[in-house]
Amino acid sequence: MLDDLRWDADLIRRYDLAGPRYTSYPTAVQLHSEVGSFDLLHALRESRRAVRPLSLYVHVPFCANICYYCACNKVITKDRARALPYLQRLEQEIQLIACHLDPKQKVEQLHFGGGTPTFLSHVELRQLMASLRQHFHLLDDDSGDYGIEIDPREADWSTMGLLRELGFNRVSLGVQDLDPVVQRAVNRLQSLEQTRTLIEAARTLQFRSVNLDLIYGLPKQTPEGFARTVEEVIRLQPDRLSVFNYAHLPERFMPQRRIDSNDLPAPAAKLEMLHATIEQLTNAGYRYIGMDHFALPDDELAIAQEEGTLQRNFQGYTTHGHCDLIGLGVSAISQIGDLYCQNSSDLNTYKETLSSAQLATQRGLLCNQDDRIRRAVIQQLICHFELEFEQIERQFTLDFRGYFNALWPELQAMHRDGLISLDSKCIKVLPAGRLLVRSVCMVFDAYLGLHNRQRFSRVI
Repeated sequence: MLDDLRWDADLIRRYDLAGPRYTSYPTAVQLHSEVGSFDLLHALRESRRAVRPLSLYVHVPFCANICYYCACNKVITKDRARALPYLQRLEQEIQLIACHLDPKQKVEQLHFGGGTPTFLSHVELRQLMASLRQHFHLLDDDSGDYGIEIDPREADWSTMGLLRELGFNRVSLGVQDLDPVVQRAVNRLQSLEQTRTLIEAARTLQFRSVNLDLIYGLPKQTPEGFARTVEEVIRLQPDRLSVFNYAHLPERFMPQRRIDSNDLPAPAAKLEMLHATIEQLTNAGYRYIGMDHFALPDDELAIAQEEGTLQRNFQGYTTHGHCDLIGLGVSAISQIGDLYCQNSSDLNTYKETLSSAQLATQRGLLCNQDDRIRRAVIQQLICHFELEFEQIERQFTLDFRGYFNALWPELQAMHRDGLISLDSKCIKVLPAGRLLVRSVCMVFDAYLGLHNRQRFSRVI
């Protein structure tokens, strides 16, 4: 059993830095234009030769309404007809990718994200899933992890029934905050009843898992108000919860310019919200997985962490890190072996490239040996809060202390501060350091000094 978190305000003040979320290492910031579709095709052939299982991510960028806090790649439109030309190009991409893979490669994981995937009509969702089933080996026995993100304002019982019929068995619902004052400040009015209705539908239809997303640090939020939201959410008993820190970066994300920075809670109030949320969720029986994520003890993520098999990829914490991740759609990222690559983030460029029967790969990265070593270290720390040096030494035939000798003074300082325990055999992230595990991972990031840290959100 993992130790509980321990709140240490002094440690948080010193180590609450801006840095990557490490859904990958190297991070997406390192992707560059010298890697393109030829590299992707080569990686797909390697995947086919090894008959590796697959994880598919499908990006649906459309939303009917804009949420001011949102930093996702999206297209805001009331015109539902705009989805059709996009879906035609998406199906073309599906065909182009699938012909380089082996039908024996099973799709263990499928995730629809956005945007709002349920922006699509029932007919369009059926057609998209039919295309995926035609070209990929999707599982028919409900054993895969097939999830979809849902805006409760854009779905009802019939939507949930359709999704279950199509093979989805996991749903993630955006809630963010239940306070109408906060909702108006971010342009997302959504009742508790809308969310409750979809959770009841998911349970009745035997979806395997329900995740809810919350955000702290939004305009007009107060510790008392957010505590009431968390209290209501606990009553809904989701299997998983994601409690994200709102990063206000209006210079990078245009919708955030509609938020008055004077309405944002002070840093001390944000800390109070997080502290109270952790206490509320812990008291309700949720386990802290790491990086804003909580799960009930019988959830697959919690079990995988207990068993030492939890991993992390561009979709976040996962039990399917052994799969090659194929990203489909505008801005989607793939991770195939040592290749990371991303499609164009511009909708018109994405569609035009595919209309010429060319893959939309715009940038990427091929990991070198140093990347692989550091990736393994960061993955172990961020998923399991400890690292046995011998494991890395065996895997990569190196002397850990020698290889990372330059980092030792910084690690020793963290040890003295009570963030980690450090000896000749291992690093353990202590209960007081678990909220700050990103700061520990940053020590091993060879690229971090090359970039403006303001590109990243703060740890807390």
